[in-house]
Amino acid sequence: MASIYPQDPVLRMGSNLTASCWVHPELGVHASSLFWTLNGQPLASSLYRVLSPNNLSVTLVGLNASSQKSGDNLVCHNHKGHILAGSCLYVGMPPQKPMALTCWSRNTKDLTCSWAPGGRGETNISTHYTLKYKRRWYDEEKKCEDYSVGQPYSCRITRDLYLFTPYEIWVEASNQLGWEVSDVLTLDILDVVTTDPPSGVTVSRVGQLEDQLSVRWEAPPALKDFLFQAKYQIRYRLEDSQDWKVIEDVGNQTSCRLAGLRPGTVYFVQVRCNPVGIYGSRKAGIWSEWSHPTAASTPQTVILSGSCDSKSSADSNSTLRRELKQFFGWVRKHAYGCSSMSMKMYDQWRGLMQKSHKTRNQVGKHRYGNATTTTTLV
Repeated sequence: MASIYPQDPVLRMGSNLTASCWVHPELGVHASSLFWTLNGQPLASSLYRVLSPNNLSVTLVGLNASSQKSGDNLVCHNHKGHILAGSCLYVGMPPQKPMALTCWSRNTKDLTCSWAPGGRGETNISTHYTLKYKRRWYDEEKKCEDYSVGQPYSCRITRDLYLFTPYEIWVEASNQLGWEVSDVLTLDILDVVTTDPPSGVTVSRVGQLEDQLSVRWEAPPALKDFLFQAKYQIRYRLEDSQDWKVIEDVGNQTSCRLAGLRPGTVYFVQVRCNPVGIYGSRKAGIWSEWSHPTAASTPQTVILSGSCDSKSSADSNSTLRRELKQFFGWVRKHAYGCSSMSMKMYDQWRGLMQKSHKTRNQVGKHRYGNATTTTTLV
């Protein structure tokens, strides 16, 4: 008995719209008694125009983006407020070229790609994204089917995957106002492999060395059957801090010594892995997620009592620490990363210096004939 024209239009932002509400003569309602609402809010009567006894129009100028994906509700009412007819307005923009397309493969078992909407972002109307791919030099074109909703957009390919084969991948975006396609990304799955974090991460003290912790871990189990060389990163932080310190490249070893730490302090440690050269690939892989934090504390510094000269003892301790700091700075400068050789050298030096420190203030008495000589041992 009543209708609105146009019904459910799709419009660009900033455009104008004239809609009309027609009522059947049998209703006995004159157009001048009708009124319009948009999303429940009455529209000013100055926007109306009576086209005929049964037809009332409204003109909207410079439309803003739809406030909801389901469209804005334009409704025609009789003089009592009863709804006679309704229409949904979809106001937005055509899609722009999708950006930031990137892909990765977890343990070579799948291929996941993510992207972002182009331009200023969303189009404010429903936009459909399709991830497409094909093997280079082959004509078949396939669509990804396992999509996840959110930011960034992504889709996971779990079949029709081959190693040692370049793939061409792209994203198509479309809505009722237009269509766009991203740049084509060309890749080999072996060049974008990531993996699970290292397992079995343990952190332990290094004897009574109050400024060191030993970190050990195991290679990701999912990659144990692959021909590859992993490289690792370590990061650690104080218990009461959110600032991580990163050891950028530990190499392919599965242990590392952290030095220069605060005595008697709890540290959280994490490790991650980058699979390098899987099946001979010349490119580095993609860093895994960080392992779960593992905590350990350094030993508390013990102050020895019973010294005859506390000032002399403090000075000697200060000198020892300064010498150790200088030596370890030299080691870190001349030995790369967490080199086991540099740690061994440091431990030997530290043991020697501590032994020397303990005997420095001892006084021995040596008798030569009838004379007594006091000698300081170094």
